[in-house]
Amino acid sequence: MNAFSRRGACPALSAPMQTGDGLLVRLNPVAGGLSPKSLIGLGESALRHGNGIMEVTARGSLQIRGLTPTSARLLAIEVDALGIAVRTGVPVETGPLAGLDPLEIADPRPLADRIRAAAEEAGLPPRLGPKVSVIVDGGGQLVMDAVTADVRLAAVRMDVGVRWLVAVAGDRQNATPLVMVEEDAARDIAVAILRMVAEKGREAHGRDLTERQLTSLASWHSVTPPSVLPDISPAGGEIGSFIAGSSLAALNIGESRNDGAISPLAGEMSGRTEGGAQDHLPLKLSESTASPIGPFALTSDATALGIGLPFGSMPAQKLIELTQHALTFGATKIRLAPGRALLFLGLPPAACHSLQQAANNLGFVTDAADPRTRIAACPGAPACASGRIATRDIADTIAAENYDLFDSSFTLHISGCAKGCAHPGPAALTLVGGENGAGLVVDGTAKALPAGYRPGYDAARGVGRVAAAIRRARLRGETAATCLARLGAAGITELYRQE
Repeated sequence: MNAFSRRGACPALSAPMQTGDGLLVRLNPVAGGLSPKSLIGLGESALRHGNGIMEVTARGSLQIRGLTPTSARLLAIEVDALGIAVRTGVPVETGPLAGLDPLEIADPRPLADRIRAAAEEAGLPPRLGPKVSVIVDGGGQLVMDAVTADVRLAAVRMDVGVRWLVAVAGDRQNATPLVMVEEDAARDIAVAILRMVAEKGREAHGRDLTERQLTSLASWHSVTPPSVLPDISPAGGEIGSFIAGSSLAALNIGESRNDGAISPLAGEMSGRTEGGAQDHLPLKLSESTASPIGPFALTSDATALGIGLPFGSMPAQKLIELTQHALTFGATKIRLAPGRALLFLGLPPAACHSLQQAANNLGFVTDAADPRTRIAACPGAPACASGRIATRDIADTIAAENYDLFDSSFTLHISGCAKGCAHPGPAALTLVGGENGAGLVVDGTAKALPAGYRPGYDAARGVGRVAAAIRRARLRGETAATCLARLGAAGITELYRQE
């Protein structure tokens, strides 16, 4: 196993990662999408060389599972033969409708390209950890609010034109806002953040930057940006010295000539302005909560149709069949979307219903309210050797029997083991496979110690008891998550364990 095969790395085509069901590779096409014929070709390769399972991740990457060292090399050869160029270097991600959305504030692709080029020129990719990433969000119908990143840039429409809000470490709700700047400064600050992270080592992320470093970044906008990127202090990766004659040359770390500069660790996206947060920063990066599933109008007369993969996974043969239908109906390109979905572009509006029906017949998710969109489930047993419970079977049963439980406040995570691959963060309820069966974790992650167990084959019935209690106790207008909080962890655990 090479160094990139460790858990926590990104399993790129050139560096597959070992999982419980063989090697896994992850693909991010350079062009931002695939032709239908290319996706069909990838599906056929997955059938030949993997276990026949393909996935779209929560971040919108394509994964092929069940490879061996030999078959992974053959897959790479076939990907190259298909003419699919995959991204390398620092991941700089844009929205799935970037450049096509009539509601977009700004096309984020040029800025994203400039950040990639500057990071490459600065020699940053080998110095950064594989999961360090940047998001450039142009706004519109499908925003990147739920996707975490070390650097976030979001377009904001202002009286003076489009500006970019730069924030560090998190998703829309919890990233720390720094400053609002024009595009050139946004690029420079983004790359400066990456250089600071790189200086701290390959295990570092944006969240590891110090308050002094963030303060110096936030104050950068008050002066003319230097013509080259700042040098990095060997001690801490901070902005310390610049080219001679720059107006930043005398700026010390943590000191700002701008009295109104933000205190980067105080004040949040929620709209609080304690600690010096600048009033002109927007309270939120976006109000959009749109699902990637459903039809979306494009700048042309064509339409994009989003179709989800249940739990982010589907047999390659079914993906091939769906793509063949899409090709027949006039789709010209397919983009991967955060939220485990595919966007079929170029469809005549009249063809959307026909493709939705074909997708529904094949078992895909065609309704944004489908409860499967609120469940994260890894392959589990028997697909994964690490899995202790049949996660997907349990998930299907729970979704079918408790449709009303899954409002926008509620996430269920079903993990075959304590690694929690499908959903690293906390969920309202987590079922995790172990030696004692299916354990229940309330408002936590799969790595937490379960409060109660029941046999894995009977886990869906335990969740059904919790769902029944929510139906009885739920107040008018109350979300499922709020009701769960009122019931309390001890009460929920007892309900789950009842025979």
